[in-house]
Amino acid sequence: MCPQVDFDTIVHDFDARTQRGLARAISLAESGRAAPLIARVYPQVGRAMTIGLTGPPGVGKSTLSSALVRKARTLGKSVGVISVDPSSPFSHGALLGDRIRLTEHFVDADVFIRSMASRGHLGGLAGATADAVTLMDAYGLDVILIETVGVGQSEIEIAELAQTTLVALQPGSGDSVQVLKAGIMEIADIFIINKADHPMANQLRREIRSMMEILQFSGWVPEVVSTQATTGVGIDELWVAIEKHIAWLKTTGKMHEKRQEAFEHQVRQLALGNIAVRLEDRVKAESHGASDPYAAAERVLATFNVSL
Repeated sequence: MCPQVDFDTIVHDFDARTQRGLARAISLAESGRAAPLIARVYPQVGRAMTIGLTGPPGVGKSTLSSALVRKARTLGKSVGVISVDPSSPFSHGALLGDRIRLTEHFVDADVFIRSMASRGHLGGLAGATADAVTLMDAYGLDVILIETVGVGQSEIEIAELAQTTLVALQPGSGDSVQVLKAGIMEIADIFIINKADHPMANQLRREIRSMMEILQFSGWVPEVVSTQATTGVGIDELWVAIEKHIAWLKTTGKMHEKRQEAFEHQVRQLALGNIAVRLEDRVKAESHGASDPYAAAERVLATFNVSL
């Protein structure tokens, strides 16, 4: 049984811009009970810069996140970080380890860090990621950085949620080429070659450029930035590229489209989440004594007024 939620206290603390209020609001979203709060604060969203960071496991996403937070703070910007961690397919628990690399920011009152378990959610995000972005935006944070689970062929939802999508790649890793082949080219606004002191960094840059030549870009052409996140090399150039992309979105009117995509993403995930629960219950009910899977699927779909 879920503990009783003191909604008024959460709203009061949230309006007072206390980190406790924001933390409890996001916890409310993770429990699936944030609809009244989201409805209340939604008119206040649309001010934050949202940055998505994805890439293969081990590429240094968390170190890059820390470096970007450090850069934003030198510019006087408040920052929210959402680190999505993979979770067990059985217990849905997760080792929320990304915070370890963000420890230098823990005592900064203008940095809010939240780790979230994916809990089986595909797309590299957690089910409540969009709600967390909404709440951080309404709370008044200037920059929201979303770090996904290691990217794969299906883990590209971040491009729907973030205004600027960063794809980090590591030289000398076969994963880099596989990621490029998996369709990630279409979602990257900026490619990051991290650990750029690696002897194969230039080769990776050539591979990215070669694959980019195959595509017909209309409008924004992804930039390629080299970094060494552990030392901060290239982070200034990366921030300039991010600001350049945000400026392009604003001047071309594409920012409205990005916000519409984020809205549609959130609606889709809320609807699919509700349907998935109902679907699972119906599938279990049909699993006993069904004549064949197609007949069972037809009966399940009939409850949604659709058919195979």
